[in-house]
Amino acid sequence: MIWLSLRIGGESGFNSEAGCTILSMIRNWDVQVQEQVGERTEAGNKMGKWREESGQHRMGAEHTKDVTYICPFVGALRGILTVTNYRLFFRCINREPAFLLDLPLGVISKVDKIGGASSRGDVSYGLVCKDMRNLRFVYKPPEDSLQKSAFDVLTKFAFPNSNNLPLFAFEYDQVFPENGWKVYDALAEYKRQGLPNESWRISKVNDHYELCDSYPASLVVPVTITDEELRRVAAFRAKGRIPVLSWIHPESQAAVVRSSQPMSGVSGKRCKEDEKLLQAIMDANAQSHKLFIFDARPSVNAAANKMKGGGCESEDAYQNAELVFLDIHNIHVMRESLRKLREVVYPNIEDSHWLSNLESTHWLEHIKLILAGALRMADKVESGRTSVVVHCSDGWDRTAQLTSLTMIMLDAHYRTVTGFQTLIDKEWVSFGHRFQQRVGHGDQNHTDADRSPIFLQFIDCVWQMTQQFPAAFEFNEYFLITVLDHLYSCLFGTFLCNSEQQRVREELSKRTVSLWSLVNSQLEEFVNPLYVHYSSHVLLPSVSIRHLQLWLTYYIRWNPRMRPQEPVHQRYKELLAKRAELQKRVEELQRDVANRASVSSERAGSPTRSITPVQTFV
Repeated sequence: MIWLSLRIGGESGFNSEAGCTILSMIRNWDVQVQEQVGERTEAGNKMGKWREESGQHRMGAEHTKDVTYICPFVGALRGILTVTNYRLFFRCINREPAFLLDLPLGVISKVDKIGGASSRGDVSYGLVCKDMRNLRFVYKPPEDSLQKSAFDVLTKFAFPNSNNLPLFAFEYDQVFPENGWKVYDALAEYKRQGLPNESWRISKVNDHYELCDSYPASLVVPVTITDEELRRVAAFRAKGRIPVLSWIHPESQAAVVRSSQPMSGVSGKRCKEDEKLLQAIMDANAQSHKLFIFDARPSVNAAANKMKGGGCESEDAYQNAELVFLDIHNIHVMRESLRKLREVVYPNIEDSHWLSNLESTHWLEHIKLILAGALRMADKVESGRTSVVVHCSDGWDRTAQLTSLTMIMLDAHYRTVTGFQTLIDKEWVSFGHRFQQRVGHGDQNHTDADRSPIFLQFIDCVWQMTQQFPAAFEFNEYFLITVLDHLYSCLFGTFLCNSEQQRVREELSKRTVSLWSLVNSQLEEFVNPLYVHYSSHVLLPSVSIRHLQLWLTYYIRWNPRMRPQEPVHQRYKELLAKRAELQKRVEELQRDVANRASVSSERAGSPTRSITPVQTFV
């Protein structure tokens, strides 16, 4: 069955406090700050049960009094600034109700000293954050030049990689009831898909990451292709990222296959093993005698890559294959688009030019192109029963966006909480999306050209789909925001490093905690009360720009004037409780009906006394 969206629903609300990084479960929470605050935030209440160990192994906190936070919404606020090895915490001392600001240091992208000291001797610092915020503080530096200020400590721990320090994830050892590192098992996921089978095998040619250091150890390839042929294909594909299966249709056997660009160059170099591999991918699907190759790039970019030795598949060389360009721009264009969006949404929104300013960022246009590309792929697999191969240049950015979204559209399993976790671990983490480079964990090089909001765009696309199909996803909006918050926080090991090989070498599953440990230990916080499970539903979202909207509860959540009046997260929980109550009542009624039917059946089958009709005469 296919769900087709024709019209998107209205904007959903969300409590911005609930969207903030969870406060209370972090070990290095400063004891003095706890005494000063005297109350828990909404997010802190959620995680209170894991707060007991918060003071263990905490590195010394640096407190700076008489700091002024220049808040863009309420003006200058004086207070106490505390910096630990994980977070910045500011509490206003002259305002009621108390003003609290909490910021994981991993969220900081840049620390700027703004100008020199003022006539009063004050120094101003600006913090550029990865979650759309820009913060500014003013304080008087200590008279003793040898005494470190909170901002010296902040710079040190915000960029640990640049200061020969470990990321905080390697210090954090909170134990949760659930172990998130056990969520994804490659062989178990392929088994769920019915693999291996008569057409596809699981190759161990990359078992030690020698074939491709950015690919996982287990790769699914056609049975007719030998490991030696795969090695020759790897020499022809950029970064050795050969075409391998991501997902297979349970009925038609049409496959979603990912790779990097072929290194054909300006001379149009060919590789017979690569051509044989793509032919084998097509032959593995008996439903179709055609193969679609989706190149995520604009055609002009693909042509330009030929000058660097790259390129795209020639339809002359790849028989029965059709090449389609999806016109999705590169990481540099996406980074610039997000920069423009930041300027539009933070700190203040200019109502009179809101639509034109938003349009000038081209953010929603990029979201549209990504969704449209995934939709075309899903349609070819589902309706056309045709296998598809997708790549960009290196196959770890736009390719991951497209395979993931296509799989969400086609497979309801990936719309569950654990299924979505599996999808991220598989298509993003194990297949080598370069999280370290794209996010810049612990690195103070703010202008690094490798940074780009690729994963943010993917989550935005998923959110767009949840708005069009509000009952199709088991997880709620808070779950998506939590994932993004911890993409930057460096609290968990889930998004660290650039490849599976690096993660194995760093022993992340032993030395760090998985984000899924947190999520799966309190699933009730992340479940969508409207969710209805249909295992065979295919989603075909509308990708018209008219049906897309800016994700206000993420991009503008820091603006207090944009907060919804109703605490939506609390409403989610109330709906879940009501749903459980109604389900229990339905089950009781079903048992009652079954019992009555059983009694009626017994009576109908038991022997009855014969009654002689009595004739009455008047």
